[in-house]
Amino acid sequence: MNDNSKVVVALLVGLAAGAALGILFAPDKGTETRDKLGESLKNLGESIKETAATELDNLIGLKDKVVDNIKTKIKGAELEYQDDLEHA
Repeated sequence: MNDNSKVVVALLVGLAAGAALGILFAPDKGTETRDKLGESLKNLGESIKETAATELDNLIGLKDKVVDNIKTKIKGAELEYQDDLEHA
């Protein structure tokens, strides 16, 4: 997870914690408080899913770059080896 993602996750968790505390200390009825808290947690869950999906896409992209880089190096080594065999 890169630094930007960590900041976003920390921000989301902080916002959710702040919202939950604000709801818990609000002078609403218990049912209203639970409804608000449930909605807040639902929104947090959706945000976490979105962030996880983004990070998964980033990891897949990184994996693809690494695999391509390795394939390129292997191909270069094969060509070099073939050239050495031809000149031996």
